[in-house]
Amino acid sequence: MTPDTTAAPAGATPADLDIVDAVVFDGAEVIAATSVSIRDGRIATVGTLAPATPHTRTVDAAGALLTPGFVDAHVHTTFGGLESLGCDLSGTHGADEVRAVIADHLAATADRGEASANWLVGGGWSMADFAGGVPTADLLDDLSADRPILLLSADHHSAWVNSAAMRLAGLDARTPTPEGGVIEKDAAGEPIGCLHESAMDLVSSHLPPSSDEDLRAGLLAGQSYLASFGVTAWMDAIVGDYGGHRSNFDSYVRAAESGELTAEVVGSLWWPRDVDDVPAQVAELTTRRRTDGSFRTTSVKFMLDGIVESRTAAMSEEYTCGCGGFGTSYFTREHLHEAFAALDTAGFDIHCHAIGDAAVRAALDAFAALGADRRPDARHHIAHVQVVDPADIPRFADLGITANLQALWASRDEQMVDLNIPCLGEQRTDWQYPFRGFADSGTHLAMGSDWPVSTPNPWDAIHVAVNRSHPESSDPAPLVPAQAIDVATALRAYTAGSAHLLRSEANGGIRLGERANLALADRNPLDLDPGRISETRTALTIAGGIVVHDTTSEERPS
Repeated sequence: MTPDTTAAPAGATPADLDIVDAVVFDGAEVIAATSVSIRDGRIATVGTLAPATPHTRTVDAAGALLTPGFVDAHVHTTFGGLESLGCDLSGTHGADEVRAVIADHLAATADRGEASANWLVGGGWSMADFAGGVPTADLLDDLSADRPILLLSADHHSAWVNSAAMRLAGLDARTPTPEGGVIEKDAAGEPIGCLHESAMDLVSSHLPPSSDEDLRAGLLAGQSYLASFGVTAWMDAIVGDYGGHRSNFDSYVRAAESGELTAEVVGSLWWPRDVDDVPAQVAELTTRRRTDGSFRTTSVKFMLDGIVESRTAAMSEEYTCGCGGFGTSYFTREHLHEAFAALDTAGFDIHCHAIGDAAVRAALDAFAALGADRRPDARHHIAHVQVVDPADIPRFADLGITANLQALWASRDEQMVDLNIPCLGEQRTDWQYPFRGFADSGTHLAMGSDWPVSTPNPWDAIHVAVNRSHPESSDPAPLVPAQAIDVATALRAYTAGSAHLLRSEANGGIRLGERANLALADRNPLDLDPGRISETRTALTIAGGIVVHDTTSEERPS
């Protein structure tokens, strides 16, 4: 069934305007057009001349690039919005600045009831800011001895907690480490305040649940933030209870029904790590499947492993650092094969988190096991794909599996230099983020940000995809430069490529008669020196036929 995404949000005023003197990229290529007219929220004309009946509002692009709205194929919009409204550490640099922001937030929220019940929550801290990537409880205890604190790392794979939080959770040296988790401990075996993967749940399960209004506010804050970067559609990578966050399913449903959701969204329903009865879990997910409207739940998310920084990404050979080990695989081969087959038969698309080469291979093997029974129209994909054995690269195209790229990470930032490369060794470092390998083998590409793990700005990610470095990287040398792709390839992935995963007909292109989903840049990155792509900003965003971000009245860069 074709998704019904054509209705404008209730109470919103559909856009009526003309965009002229633009370079137009239609999701596939730059086309011979310089103007696009929008009437009643729909694309009325695409051409080289000014419209025969100009509207009173004309946006002069002055040679800037007009594209379909960006489609973020892997993002956590509600979680990111909630964190931005709480103790937001995402803009901090260094442990001292992190602690200063926490202290300010503690002071600002001190009068919200009894200390033990007044949790301070938030996130966004970087592992690179702490020795060995491990912040400790004593750094928080100095700020608050009584109020429990839980702060998620930027990647959402670790939690930093203080002693008050551990006391409330009953976490001590006698607490068994849950399967798939890591409790950082001192020499005496006492927890030191940093929990990885499933061990986060030991404390996060004691958080007071977010209210409906909190979740609504988080979703709308996240939507507004994404719109400022030209994002008009996305795939929410976890719709379910995770890491102390209450499920956002009902919030999305209410926002779609009320018209507050201006974007087109596909939610990936969370597949828990402790599933014993696969048919029962598929049946339960089916009760939450939505196939129409601006919010659909046609995808199911599997987190196959962790991350390299905490040595929980699943590897086929041991880590080269002193700790060694092969990382964490959350599901057995048998479980993945059974679950993938059941979900494919039930009509779901499968969305995998896979960082290590063993996790990537496990996902590919499970997809391959579907064999001739696999649905021909399936949109299965693997996100992150950080470390990929070269032998597995052509399997993506052979199996029809999309590579869902989070390109911003393919640079020598602090976490890469300090916490990834030392654990991976020379060979696996060169296996990282093989974008060119995927493109050359004919793999379908999509792109996303994983915000709030990292910025949702597509131009930052495209900059790294092209340069394999970023101006803010701690080491300016490119990371595996042979795996760079060009701007057009990255743009296709971030628009039409990601829209394909959403099964979207309203996003990913510029089509006559369709409701407008467009992003106008403030310059033309196709003509820029590649080293300046990240300077690009979004000047205008139209989502679902509604103007949701507009700085076109501001002075443009020279």
